[in-house]
Amino acid sequence: MTPSPNAAISLRDKTGAHVSLSPTMPANSPSNPYKVISRDQPSQEIDHDAFHAVLTHVAEQLNRVFKMEELKNDLTHRLNMLEKKMELEGLKAVEIEKCKNEISYIKDQLWNAQKKYVDFNRLRPVCLGNASDRLYNSLCDDRKIRLKRDILTYPKYTLSKETVDYLKQPTFDIWHWEPNEMLSLLEHMYHEVGLVQEFNINPITLKRWLLCVQENYRNNPFHNFRHCFCVSQMMYGMIHLAKLWERMSREDLGILLTAAVCHDLDHPGYNNTYQINARTELAIRYNDISPLENHHCAVAFQILSNPETNIFANIDKDTFKRIRAGMTMLILATDMARHGEIMESFKEKLNAGFDFHSKEHTDTLKMMLIKCCDISNEVRPMEVSEPWVDCLLEEYFNQSDREKMEGLPVAPFMDRDKVTKPTAQIGFIKFVLIPMFRDCCEGFSSV
Repeated sequence: MTPSPNAAISLRDKTGAHVSLSPTMPANSPSNPYKVISRDQPSQEIDHDAFHAVLTHVAEQLNRVFKMEELKNDLTHRLNMLEKKMELEGLKAVEIEKCKNEISYIKDQLWNAQKKYVDFNRLRPVCLGNASDRLYNSLCDDRKIRLKRDILTYPKYTLSKETVDYLKQPTFDIWHWEPNEMLSLLEHMYHEVGLVQEFNINPITLKRWLLCVQENYRNNPFHNFRHCFCVSQMMYGMIHLAKLWERMSREDLGILLTAAVCHDLDHPGYNNTYQINARTELAIRYNDISPLENHHCAVAFQILSNPETNIFANIDKDTFKRIRAGMTMLILATDMARHGEIMESFKEKLNAGFDFHSKEHTDTLKMMLIKCCDISNEVRPMEVSEPWVDCLLEEYFNQSDREKMEGLPVAPFMDRDKVTKPTAQIGFIKFVLIPMFRDCCEGFSSV
């Protein structure tokens, strides 16, 4: 008999017990035969609605899975495109930076070609590395100057009486002198003021020191070795104009002149605001406190730490300690962020009655003197001062262009799209230069 489709079939032994179908079931034998039992079951209707619901749910789940996979593929594609774009933009930035460095290197080469007085391959400056490294990187404090044993020098000039007298005047035209001539004029200042004798300076060491100082001024449009000479010459002129040797010691005169020579050593061409906003190595090293001025001091005394360029090698420790403190004080005073503070301090001393016998009073006066010398371009004749404005604006524009490229704040007076020569000069002369020179003159006239 053929069982119905709905029949239930089971296997039982001779006692009627169910036998489980498995590999371990007892064997079927004549003594213990199995019996197949077939029993009809009531037919069951299939719930088509429930089955359709299950199928729909499964389809939805599968569709959702496939959509997630599509979304994942789309996001992965977009990420890859963004990564490629960022890589291309990064390469563009690198190429731009490379071009800038190459331009800077060419400028350095042009400048060095003008320095005919010495082969600087024989003189290893504090600032090591190639031109592009020097442009954005600061010095490492542990690097020392190394000089050859042979004497480095520059041509000896015989200065006429007219030149010697002219050098003492604020009207002195600094644009007519070549680098080696400026070195010779600086050397003359140290001899004429009596500093070589006062500090027992070895003349050869003085030459080496001046050469090394010059090499550690960068070829910036404004903050370069000519600016150093300009400030030093104005300080020399003020010493003679006010006859400072009658009111100050030779030691103080040496501090004034040497601080002027060193006040912008290794200036990178970007001011303190840039250093701080860009979080440069200098800003981090000096905790955003006058990073450039602190750096100028560090380079100055790094040069003086080398016996072959130490013009103060023959003085006692106490004298050198005073000179170091004095130079540091003056160089740090050139930070224009301290302008208001120093001006206010000087005015208080003027109102109380300026006393040349008070160290506190004379220290403030010395800070005023170096500040006046540092910004003295506009008190010179027009033909001397005018080119400096162009140099300063070029350096300002270089910085503002870089700040725009790096997304940093830009000062309006440095923005080439906003500033003009007249606006750059008028406010500065009216609110900074005239008040400072007026107060300085009052300090001398009150005595």
